[in-house]
Amino acid sequence: MSAARSAKTLYLFRHAKSSWDDPALTDFDRPLNKRGEKAAPLMGKVMRARDVCPSIIICSPAKRTRQTAKLALKKAGLDEAEIVFKNDLYLATTGGLLEIIHKTDDLLSTAMLIGHNPGLSELVYLLTGVEEAFPTAALACLRLNVAHWKDVRTGCGKMEWIVRPRQVVR
Repeated sequence: MSAARSAKTLYLFRHAKSSWDDPALTDFDRPLNKRGEKAAPLMGKVMRARDVCPSIIICSPAKRTRQTAKLALKKAGLDEAEIVFKNDLYLATTGGLLEIIHKTDDLLSTAMLIGHNPGLSELVYLLTGVEEAFPTAALACLRLNVAHWKDVRTGCGKMEWIVRPRQVVR
């Protein structure tokens, strides 16, 4: 099997901007703020324009990530896609993110993680060696030179593209 045919594609999507208005809320329960409510569907338009259609979407169960997923995927036309919520994705380290990736079914060639920083930006660096600013609602596409998700490791990826909300014409 050629490397090109066996490569995996990983999309990393950081939740949109969240609100800090209610100090009584736990971090897990913080919702999106107004800016986040605008950025999430904007990034859904980016997904649609770039034909982003992951085989699996794995999302942190935190309120802000669930809201980001719902708003973005609806605008992308992927609102019927099955989302798997994984508690381990909430504030995961790179090690935790790799564990989640390693457990992905090899029959799937594409996957999307919707999560948090610093884990996502650190994962980009680990996999590609590229330091990227990964602000809220940023979406990145990584091409992984592996045939099996369990083989994802340091340096196996290449950044195909990254889009930040401020780069998108509204």
